[in-house]
Amino acid sequence: MKKFSNFVVKNRVIILFISVLLVIPSVIGYIGTKTNYDILVYLPSDIETLKGQNILKDDFGIGAFSVSLVDRSINPKDLIELENQIRQIDGVSNVVSINDLTGTTIPLEMIPEKILKHVSSSDSILLLITFKTGTSDEETTDAVKEIEALSSRIKVGGMSAMSLDMRRLVESQTFAYVAVAVVFCFIVLLLSLDSYLVPFLLLGNIGLSILFNMGTNIVFGEISYITKAIAAVLQLGVTTDFSIFLYHKYEAAKEKKKSKDEAMCEAICETMVSVVGSSLTTIAGFLALCTMKFGLGNDIGLVMAKGVVFGVLTVLTVYPSLLLLFDRFIQKTKHKPLIPKFKFVSPIVMKNYKWIFLIFLILLVPAYLSQKNTEVYYKLDTSIPEDYNYSIVSKKLMNEYGLISQSMILVDANIKNQMLNQMIDEIDEVKGIDSVISLNMFCQYGISTDMLPSKIRNLLETDRYRLILVNSQYEIATDELNEQIVQLNTIVKNYDKNAILAGEGPLMNDLVEITAVDFRNVNYVSIGVIFIIMFFVLKSFSLPVLLVLSIEFAIFINMGVPYWQGKSIPFVSSIVIGTIQLGATIDYAILLTTKYLAERKSGKDKKEAVGEALNSSVSSIFVSAMCFFAATFAVFAISKIDMIGSLCLLMSRGAVISMVVVMFVVPSVLLMFDKMIIKTTVGFKKGKSL
Repeated sequence: MKKFSNFVVKNRVIILFISVLLVIPSVIGYIGTKTNYDILVYLPSDIETLKGQNILKDDFGIGAFSVSLVDRSINPKDLIELENQIRQIDGVSNVVSINDLTGTTIPLEMIPEKILKHVSSSDSILLLITFKTGTSDEETTDAVKEIEALSSRIKVGGMSAMSLDMRRLVESQTFAYVAVAVVFCFIVLLLSLDSYLVPFLLLGNIGLSILFNMGTNIVFGEISYITKAIAAVLQLGVTTDFSIFLYHKYEAAKEKKKSKDEAMCEAICETMVSVVGSSLTTIAGFLALCTMKFGLGNDIGLVMAKGVVFGVLTVLTVYPSLLLLFDRFIQKTKHKPLIPKFKFVSPIVMKNYKWIFLIFLILLVPAYLSQKNTEVYYKLDTSIPEDYNYSIVSKKLMNEYGLISQSMILVDANIKNQMLNQMIDEIDEVKGIDSVISLNMFCQYGISTDMLPSKIRNLLETDRYRLILVNSQYEIATDELNEQIVQLNTIVKNYDKNAILAGEGPLMNDLVEITAVDFRNVNYVSIGVIFIIMFFVLKSFSLPVLLVLSIEFAIFINMGVPYWQGKSIPFVSSIVIGTIQLGATIDYAILLTTKYLAERKSGKDKKEAVGEALNSSVSSIFVSAMCFFAATFAVFAISKIDMIGSLCLLMSRGAVISMVVVMFVVPSVLLMFDKMIIKTTVGFKKGKSL
């Protein structure tokens, strides 16, 4: 450590020069990293629903599809011309409308009412557009943009349109997220530090680490829009206290050392011991997300774990170099910290620790039950504003066409017509099914397959499969639709054991089932890994249990608040917030406990030890928590994307709740279990205090 700190101090100018040079490849990497706006692609590739999506793409040429609307005032000739123009766009594989039926030898009167009511209304005409590539592939979204540019009379709907609108929304807000987070965090730093210049240097250092992190994401090829939106803000929130710690150590060392270089060497050494150790719990928390089957956890986990590593590296190299370079100006901009020392906390805890512990025990079970019963929603389009094309089309499809959610059934092409008709009849009788469309249905109305144009036949049948379209009256990601999908699966498997149910509805049902398991698993893994790290850091058998339980109590309260408010939260928030809050705020408890152990080993009794630990650490805990709160709450305050806003609200509230728990509950726990802690912790002679 000494060699490393000397190297940093002696080569500070070179370090800053190299850091500035690294900005160039980082910017290039950031620009070159693609963003994925379809989180359904993070479902495991081996599930049956995604196999169905691959069959649709390979056999039917349907990588994605869009249900679009054209203004009814358009004349038939212009509509045909518009269809032809759409077909010429790269990425479009097929376009089907009512013209493709009535333009042949089939009179309009022969078209089944089940089809007719879903293809035309009083003020619009429906177009079914299929694309060669996947929902959020660049070729598909580019095609959607070209279709929108063709005419103001057409509005594109479907998952691809939602991905495009989400992209526009995220791109319009990402810079604002970082800007407000920096401003709010700057205010906290200005109030808590003793120099007007240091907050600028501190944020500049973190800005570099964020840029390095975001630039190196190019090794993953792409990241999700959720990760892109929150990564910078989250990294700012969880790594700011590293820089604060080094600055305080540097200022304290200057009073003892002859030169600022010697002071910085000592500060770097002390920071390495503390920050590297405490950052491990944060990194472990993020890496626990990688154990999820749902790939979004891997996406967020790797990016954020890498961000913490960069945060540690820059605070040990770039930040000391900045402090040394601007030391003279730092001294000229000194002022008294405006945040109080919180000396009142210790007396309150010492006097009432038994009552605090009793309240903790009383609230633990209801807090757990509340968070367990908080409702979670999976509807992905909640964040799209009502004036965006996707929302406009979806509302019209629901109200005017009765098209709420669609599923696709793939069955063997060699299935007998009689069995197929029986299966369709059985599906038609399922509660909530609005219509079932297949080639066989036309035959029932006297329209032979030969009378249909090839584009209709190719849309519904290939050499290997027959495609059946099922329209439901239930909305996507609802309990009713999920139960209906289970029923449909049971029916189709009775007729063809290899049949596959595909489409957005079945995909969302898989998402619900997979993430429900992930939620449990990722919490167990994060608790287990952090427990092990704490065991080695604190060298105690009992303290990891007590501290993790305390932070889990804070998580229960945080996750239970929506239950008492009667609100639901996005499924992503329910999965990742526990791990993030545990990994990011357990450090507060470790800081307090480490100081308590040091005081206890020096011979002080339990009340003196806890009191001293509180007095020396409560200000650091407050500033760290407030930086985390400020950065995430700022994003929540301006976010138009509910999934991101909800996640940031939970993180900001979690930081405050964890802070309060560490200030009041953890000291009470330490006092109540002092004897057990001494007997189960390394460093006490024969299990007794010195």
